[in-house]
Order: sequence, then structure tokens, then C-alpha cells
Amino acid sequence: MNCVHNRLMEGSTNLKALSFGAFWWHMFCGLGIPVAFWVSHHFRAADLKSGPDRALLILWATQCPIVILLSSFFRKNPGRCSYLRAAGRGLLGLFAGAFVFALGAISLGAPVGSKYMLSTINWSLLMSSFAFSPAAAVFGASWVDWQRIFAKIRPTGSIDYMVCLPALGSVIGSWFGAWPMPLDWERPWQEWPICVTYGALVGYAIGMVTSLMLFFPSCWKHYVKVD
Repeated sequence: MNCVHNRLMEGSTNLKALSFGAFWWHMFCGLGIPVAFWVSHHFRAADLKSGPDRALLILWATQCPIVILLSSFFRKNPGRCSYLRAAGRGLLGLFAGAFVFALGAISLGAPVGSKYMLSTINWSLLMSSFAFSPAAAVFGASWVDWQRIFAKIRPTGSIDYMVCLPALGSVIGSWFGAWPMPLDWERPWQEWPICVTYGALVGYAIGMVTSLMLFFPSCWKHYVKVD
């Protein structure tokens, strides 16, 4: 009985600590986007319609440090990987992911040219801060974890949900956001990458809310096991 009681107490303590960290992760990552829009509008006088390259620059430059610094606390094998190393992995993942997103966008029909170059680069960095940076900080170069999360889409724990769902939400949202681009509506928000960015932001927000909702049941099952 004492052993079971001790396990329950230890699991409850770990659950509280992890839940507290997850709450702040979702809160700060969620608030980073409106803060970036506020800074872009009031200090740079730019938005996604009038100056997409500047607005996207402020968005990813605001969101990226928040995501990397917070996700590094949830790194895998913290005994072997220091916090600074995890943060460094997140930074490397940012640029590697941006290259992947830029290449994918161009191959799928994103316009190429000097007019769109900065917007494409900044959009790719924003998408990478949503998807690649947190995964790189948490999992590092573990191909098994990357494959499980992004290829098979089989999150097995609370941390997996926190990494997987916002990333998938941003990618799916950007894909849906690209649908109005070829339509002959002649609206300014149909320009690349405005509607794609709006779709990614909506998808990211939905993924964050969903991951927070699934986090607590998954976390409780992981830490509290009564035979």
C-alpha cells in the first residue's frame, strides 16, 4: 500500500509540474502571435496586406524565440542533453525547416522572383517555427520520433501532442489557405503568401487548443497507473 501511495504521490507531483509547464507553453506561444501583430501594426506600420514581408519577419522573429526557449524545457533525455543544446537544436531546426518549406512551396506553385523572395523566406521561417523548431528542440535528430510524429502521426504521450498537433495544424491550415489563390476574385488578400499565412495561423491556433485539451488525459494516463 505504501508503495502504491508513493507512486501516486510521485505521479501527482510530476503531473502538476508538467501541466504547469504545458500551460505556460500554450499560453506564451498563443500570445506571441497577437503581440507580433500589434508590434507590426503600431511600430512598423505594416500588416500582411500592405507589407507581408515585414509583417512575416516580425511574426517569426517574435514567435521563434518563444517556441524554442519553451520547448527546450521538454527535451527528450534531459540528463544527456542540456537546455542550451536543445535550444541550439531548435535554432538549427528553424533554418533547416525553412529550407524544406520554401522548397515545397515553390515546387507546389509559389511565385518565384525578387518581388516575392523576402515574403517566401519569411513565410518559410514562420512555418518552421511552428513545426520544425519545437520538434528539433524536443527530439533532436531522433529519426524514430520524427517518423512517429510526422510520418505515421502516432503521438504516444503528452509531449508528442504538444509538438505534433500545432505543427500539423499549421501545415493543413496553410494548405486550405492556398485554395482561394487561383480564384478570379481579384482580392488583395489572395496574393502570395497572405491567405496561406492566415490559414497557417488559424490551423496553428486550432492545433494549440486541441493539444491542450488532449494533454491532460494523456499526461494522467502516463503518470498514474494503478494495477
